[in-house]
Amino acid sequence: MGASRTLVGVGVGPGDPEQVTVKAVRRMREADVVLVPVMALDEPGRAEATVRAHVPGDRIERVVFALNDRGGRSERRVRAWDEAARTVLAHFERGAATVAFATIGDPNIYSTFTYLAQTVREGDPGARIETLPGITAMQDLAARSGRVLVEGTEPLTLMPVVGGVDRLREALDGEATVVAYKFGRFAADTVEALRGSGRDGDAVYGSRLGLPDEEVAPVGDLGDGVRDLPYLSTLIAPARRNGRGGKL
Repeated sequence: MGASRTLVGVGVGPGDPEQVTVKAVRRMREADVVLVPVMALDEPGRAEATVRAHVPGDRIERVVFALNDRGGRSERRVRAWDEAARTVLAHFERGAATVAFATIGDPNIYSTFTYLAQTVREGDPGARIETLPGITAMQDLAARSGRVLVEGTEPLTLMPVVGGVDRLREALDGEATVVAYKFGRFAADTVEALRGSGRDGDAVYGSRLGLPDEEVAPVGDLGDGVRDLPYLSTLIAPARRNGRGGKL
């Protein structure tokens, strides 16, 4: 392998190609190859759609991840991490100095990049691992909906809702602004938890952010008989506030 090898995780935002940082675009264009996670080699993913707005298609390579696997640390997931790591190491062996991996959102927040980086580090301890931050879904949803995430001394609680809403109910009983990721298939239970906490009035949700068929709306618009939402759906339930500067 070459003397200098870098794997860089690049956050490419929630799905809008215009919400990619200048530095992220530069590093992807400078990389020897940009890997993008997909569920199948013949299906483009959200990260790829964003990357293609900035990088020539012949520099982009798909790697399969078990993105829809809800079985924890399953054999399928581990196999996908190992195969993706072998792809990175093979590029290093062929002389690549920099391999970029594009991930929706930020590479350090619930990202597949975390597991890829650990596996590459085990296979090539001399490789350098870097990350470039990206705009997150909660930032995009806050901006688009006019909801302030936190102010004054308020805490922020961020959690994925992939196994039920018990922890979400506990968080809603507290003082923090609560952000829930991946709550789509538990949408009905999530709305019920919000109503039970009395925090449904200011809560908003966003689905498929940055895509042509996106949804951004108050939770109240979901009404009764709530349908399941897409897997990558985001919820913001702002902290209870008592006037301007009340949390200072």
